[in-house]
Amino acid sequence: MHKERSAGVCAAEASAKRLSWSSLVQKLSHSLDSDSEGNSIRDDVSDSGSLSLPDLSSLEGDMFYDPMEESLCKEVVQLIARSLTEAKDCTLHCSKLLIPEKLLEHIGEELVHLAASEPCGLRGALIDLCVEQGDTYKCAGQIAADPYLVPTFQLTLVLRLESGGIWPKIQGLFATKSSTPVVKHALKLSTGFRVIKRKLYSSEELLIEEC
Repeated sequence: MHKERSAGVCAAEASAKRLSWSSLVQKLSHSLDSDSEGNSIRDDVSDSGSLSLPDLSSLEGDMFYDPMEESLCKEVVQLIARSLTEAKDCTLHCSKLLIPEKLLEHIGEELVHLAASEPCGLRGALIDLCVEQGDTYKCAGQIAADPYLVPTFQLTLVLRLESGGIWPKIQGLFATKSSTPVVKHALKLSTGFRVIKRKLYSSEELLIEEC
């Protein structure tokens, strides 16, 4: 009941923030074993590098540009990058995690896209971060876009590790010497990822996007 009231209160303030929703029509296939890789990787940032965040003002012309939503999106993307970096030791067990700039850009655009039809926009998002490692999924953290607001929808980002191209051949160059056997070489995230959306105030079916 409390979540339904929260969605109703936010409906009026978000009516002007609706974006185009025509492209989100894919349904969840209930299987998380499909493999979809993104486009070629551009410049990367490591856990010690600076982040290049997406410029949402350059999105498609039929989408309404909201500077407040853009500002919030940049903050959320920063939190995502920070959570992934913090998860490299205890969760991902790697000496270094490389995050492609293109991946962060795609995540930012997808966040705005999936928040378009929500009564509170991106403020109502609860984001779970998962990294696919072989046949397992490692939880890398959970982020509330607005910790003072009851979430209205949940997004699960399933990120993948880079497995093709030249990276597997050179990843040893980024390894840190350690006497701890559980620590793996440096890992690099792919630019391709999967995002699953679930509304928390209705019984609508899950939605999935392959990016």
